Amino acid sequence: MTDKINILLANPRGFCAGVDRAIQIVEEALIQYGKPIYVRHEVVHNQYVINDLKTKGAVFIEDLNDVPKGAHVIFSAHGISKAIREEAKLRELIPIDATCPLVTKVHVEVNKMLNQGMDIVMVGHKGHPEVEGTMGQIEKHQSNRKMYLIETVEDIKSLIVDRPDKLAYVTQTTLSIDDTKIIIDTLKIKYPNIQGPKSDDICYATQNRQDAVKQISGLCDLIIIVGSNNSSNSNRLKELALREGVESYMIDHEDLLQSSWLINKKNIGISAGASAPEISVKNIVNKIESLTKASITELPGIEESIIFKLPKI
Repeated sequence: MTDKINILLANPRGFCAGVDRAIQIVEEALIQYGKPIYVRHEVVHNQYVINDLKTKGAVFIEDLNDVPKGAHVIFSAHGISKAIREEAKLRELIPIDATCPLVTKVHVEVNKMLNQGMDIVMVGHKGHPEVEGTMGQIEKHQSNRKMYLIETVEDIKSLIVDRPDKLAYVTQTTLSIDDTKIIIDTLKIKYPNIQGPKSDDICYATQNRQDAVKQISGLCDLIIIVGSNNSSNSNRLKELALREGVESYMIDHEDLLQSSWLINKKNIGISAGASAPEISVKNIVNKIESLTKASITELPGIEESIIFKLPKI
């Protein structure tokens, strides 16, 4: 291990406005209605946050049948399908929508495209709740509309669409900016008439955090990303650091930090996904400080001032 390590903290990092809002919605609902408050799916993908909300009285479920009839249910920041919304209505549940406004924007785009007679290619990760919610914007009466999911450039080669001249695309909000650009450019080559959304679907926070990791990559010989395994945007940060040629690991808890990572390292960059709380960053920094001498530098970065209003709860 080197005599002294420089810890460089990327900015911006950690919570975005959509995550802040989703957590506040759960906490406010607990204050207003008491516990338990049921939440469909993890409201954000971070284990520390979920455990904290559980201790306060939140109950996380996947199946709406697990929610008592007439109870409040919070929909996670990732958004939901129209079928889930309808199921909640049939079960006489009282919905509180914590969908990130930037995901809602994609849903609005999708519905507009469907109403204009378009079929839609979605770029995203199969099985991710945001993708399931967006793909689920097609309703039963729109059986003549189709949505296709692709994850990679390779998927485009085997993609066969019914109506190449009536085609549009949208993307998951938490993807790699670089990867997504390549996929969209390839889609446009295969389908020259494909239409995109008016503005980029990848959210401002995802973009800012990826830009910040790119900036610190040239300064570091190790990058640690703070985030949980099921966090899409956190995983993209780790992949980005690795692509930039820097040894990188993603952990959501200081106990997962391995002292062997620090051997012969001089500059360690630390960032956090948009769903990771600052307390987790601090705990990991403290763990490094307990293992070796360290100096800490907050790097400059874009100041984020976006705040999303809470819905009526």
